[in-house]
Amino acid sequence: MSNPTEITAYLRPDGRKGIRNVVVVAYLVECAHHVAREIAWPFREQEVHLIGFGGCYPNPYADRMMRALCTHPNVNSVLLVALGCESFDRAGLAQAVRGSGRPVHTICIQTAGGTRQSVAEGRAWVQQRVQRLPDAPRGPMGLHELIVGTVCGGSDATSGITANPAIGRAFDQLVAAGAAAIFEETGELIGCEHIMAERAVTRELGRELIGAVAKAAQYYSVLGHGSFAVGNADGGLTTQEEKSMGAYSKSGASPISGLLKPGDTPPRGGLYLLDVVPDGEVRFGFPNINDNAEIAELIACGSHLILFSTGRGSVVGSAIAPVLKVCANPETYRRMTEDMDIDAGRILEGAATLDQVGQETFASTLAVAQGRRTASEALGHQEFILTYKSFEPLGPSCLPLSK
Repeated sequence: MSNPTEITAYLRPDGRKGIRNVVVVAYLVECAHHVAREIAWPFREQEVHLIGFGGCYPNPYADRMMRALCTHPNVNSVLLVALGCESFDRAGLAQAVRGSGRPVHTICIQTAGGTRQSVAEGRAWVQQRVQRLPDAPRGPMGLHELIVGTVCGGSDATSGITANPAIGRAFDQLVAAGAAAIFEETGELIGCEHIMAERAVTRELGRELIGAVAKAAQYYSVLGHGSFAVGNADGGLTTQEEKSMGAYSKSGASPISGLLKPGDTPPRGGLYLLDVVPDGEVRFGFPNINDNAEIAELIACGSHLILFSTGRGSVVGSAIAPVLKVCANPETYRRMTEDMDIDAGRILEGAATLDQVGQETFASTLAVAQGRRTASEALGHQEFILTYKSFEPLGPSCLPLSK
């Protein structure tokens, strides 16, 4: 009898293990976006996903994100599409992908002869890679090798009492099984920093958690705009504190093992907070302009899949990693059933308990890791966005259990 917690994964040359087998088409400036989209479009139902960075001015954060995403364990091979005169270090990115053992090819539109020639060359290369996807070696993957991220979007008054704490229950089970679980975002945890610090595995880490949330509060104060949106109020949320406590409940009750920044991979199993607010002065505007910016950062930290809590009803998925929707509001679930995976609103109606929905979320996480498609995957959602940010490297107290 097979082990229900053992996953049959895709084995990558760099030793990592993925739960999906994706060909990535990545544009390196907005000027190459159309060509990259045209290359990927005919293969949209064949595990070919489009990602990219639209900026022309170089940005170390974007470079780090693209390197992490293009070498993600769910990625089989990569086509890079450049205009040719952008500042992005395409040679460095190609070298990073090649160094991970993945096939990579670069097209420069200016030297390839323009749009039509570039699209033809790109489609021919992608077609070749798609035909070879079944050749990817498979092997066992334990739960201790799994990384799961979580985010909430389109939150309402039900989110913090159904879907979010149910995800927290699932996170506790994942951590107990040795998996790594990542929650975010610091801008939606304002007021919860001291509670989190009490859960930190060291006092030094606790101070780092408090500092990360304080940085977010200062950042939003300068901008004059926080994470509390009109849609949250329309859904019955009343204050930032109420939203923060709801967002916090996604973390469960496990000790917090570390603090990450985008592109940092958890060194071992445990619960981690992802700091998504840029370091330094306020330079690049609102830290995350939509939920998919946060999802991309969770994936860049190695998340194999994302648990997404929504009360109002979000339909987004993501490139590279599957997104599992946990719907907080029973009315939203009935109205948008095709877009949702789990009906946590049953808790409100007395049809299930928090523990039962938490167990269902944990079981569904394993099923998706074992190959079951999520609702957003079945509908073809592959949203992606990457903007400008700036981060300093982690200090030693951020990952006290890394050795």
